[in-house]
Amino acid sequence: MMAQVWAVVPAAGRGARFGGEVPKQYLEVGGKPLLVHTLDALLAHPAVAGVVLALAGDDPRWPGWHEYAGKPLLACAGGDSRAASVLAALEALPESVRADDFVLVHDAARPNLALSDLDRLLELGRADPVGAILAAPVRDTLKRAGDDGGIDATEPRERLWRALTPQLFRRLQLSRALQAAAGAGIEVTDEAMALERQGLRPLLVEGREDNFKVTTPADLARFEFELSRRPL
Repeated sequence: MMAQVWAVVPAAGRGARFGGEVPKQYLEVGGKPLLVHTLDALLAHPAVAGVVLALAGDDPRWPGWHEYAGKPLLACAGGDSRAASVLAALEALPESVRADDFVLVHDAARPNLALSDLDRLLELGRADPVGAILAAPVRDTLKRAGDDGGIDATEPRERLWRALTPQLFRRLQLSRALQAAAGAGIEVTDEAMALERQGLRPLLVEGREDNFKVTTPADLARFEFELSRRPL
């Protein structure tokens, strides 16, 4: 049986809302908040032992659960940025999670994670000296815009990938990389970027295109459609 890992889920950073007062992770789809669908996707995998959520300190909507799907669910106060929230969640992991153990980091608003993708990430990522991220090759034609909004150039898309989550790294190595970026005044946009700043090269593991992040109302409608297609 595959060794178990913990997951951390930042859900307290800037840009948590799109229209209205309800943070997007609490918007309901199919009778459940988006965040619960994300927990369903993560905790359905037998290798995921538990989750630490980094929430806003004044989050009135969090129901205060201590377990979900029969697995431990911890909560901590996150920070003003994604990186600060991930660091807080890493520090809140149980003592049983050792410094060199791998930990998953997953977006709270990425609810359509497939178990097959998580299988592949865990298998390949834990065999890599650094770790790995789910990602998708760029398939669209890329244009570079000028200051006036006109096209300056068409950029080659070969070897370009879109970073997805989960991302899989060792607990202490990731913590130190995030702390180093913060100390340098650099706001990293994902965990891999922090490792890259240390001269490390995480592995790219191709994931499904439908592992999208809900950032707009159209994304929410797309997830509702994806949910409707699942077998009962």
